[in-house]
Amino acid sequence: MQAIAMNRNVNVESVMGAFAAKIDSAGFTAWIAPLNVDICENCLNLVAQNQFTADYIKREYGNTLKNIAADFSLDVNISVRANNNFAISANDNVVCEFTKPVAKPIQNKNAFDSFICSDENMFAVAACKKIASSDSSFSQLFIYGPAGCGKSMLLDCICNATDKNVVRMSGGQFVADFARALRDRTIFSFKDLCRNCDMFIMDDVCALAGKRATSEEFLQLVMDLHAAGKQVVFTANCAPNALNGFDKRIQSLFGSGLVVDVVAPNAYVRRSMLLNAGVDMTVANEIAKQINGDGHLVNGIINKIKTYSELMGERVNMDIASRLLADVLNKSKTPLMMVKTMCEKMAVSFDEICGNSRTRRLVRARQIMMAALKGATNLSLTEIGNVCGGRDHATVVYALAQIEKQKTTDLMLNAEIDDMIKLCK
Repeated sequence: MQAIAMNRNVNVESVMGAFAAKIDSAGFTAWIAPLNVDICENCLNLVAQNQFTADYIKREYGNTLKNIAADFSLDVNISVRANNNFAISANDNVVCEFTKPVAKPIQNKNAFDSFICSDENMFAVAACKKIASSDSSFSQLFIYGPAGCGKSMLLDCICNATDKNVVRMSGGQFVADFARALRDRTIFSFKDLCRNCDMFIMDDVCALAGKRATSEEFLQLVMDLHAAGKQVVFTANCAPNALNGFDKRIQSLFGSGLVVDVVAPNAYVRRSMLLNAGVDMTVANEIAKQINGDGHLVNGIINKIKTYSELMGERVNMDIASRLLADVLNKSKTPLMMVKTMCEKMAVSFDEICGNSRTRRLVRARQIMMAALKGATNLSLTEIGNVCGGRDHATVVYALAQIEKQKTTDLMLNAEIDDMIKLCK
């Protein structure tokens, strides 16, 4: 900015400093800082690089500029540069370092065949197929579900099945590119990249949570895409009304289109994924029963089995799989799981064990559990007390002493504690 002192000792820095204090820093950095500014004949002249910038500043900041300029007895004039003799500004949209959409291959109508669909996910898959076609009755699709349920794979299917010009990015990439655009003052290049498409896809919008300036840019982007008749697709790990870190406007915007949920792979889907990867049927059946519904975990198991077969030159049977996947199939029990298992065995509820009741039956059960945890784990006495309802160190010491005293005369107690220890291991 060029500062020209006036006879009233008013300069550009003082006026712009007052203006910067009135608006958010992101807006000032993106729109006001790149302008050519001077003060001449009691008029604050703001010269924008193009008409879009001038119109936006007049619409969004015009009144604020006039009010602040009036405090300095100045008028405001917002104009567009008349020639190209100015030094190139970062907001001139001349340099663009953002990745352009890669040329799409020929449309693959069978792209969704690779997605193994359970009954619960049929509606979500049908919605994705519809938006990938050119005759969908809705322009926005919001897909949500837990990690490993196949959200990103559905986005791959949409991209492969449509013949539209698609811009796809993750929420983290949007945040990083927007921040870089502000830093390098290439904000218009970033805006052009996101808007010059037929379909905009963002994977994991949760990455925008709590980022006010980025969320404002994202909100404007989606509204511009809607106004232009473009299609948008989002994914998240929860429904729009359960998202944290977003204001009501964005949550309302997310919920304004078609919202569908995707559930984690069930045993049938896990088995089918393993069989399609060439895993032996017996092994696939057994593994599908023992692992949880996380598609990422299934893919990791497939990679491990295939790599073992390639390197060792032998087909993986169940004996090999049990040894190879011991870290997945034989998960170690947590102390909390141990206590709950012992509660079931001793016919007492977990809430009673963690409660304050001092009946003889519950006191005896707590003491046995503490002794079993001491014998089966390397937990400290404080940790044992915490998992047994938040008991302190002294309580655990007393319980273990009582058990040791009773074991000398009660053989049934010895056998019961041994059983509890076996349950914990």
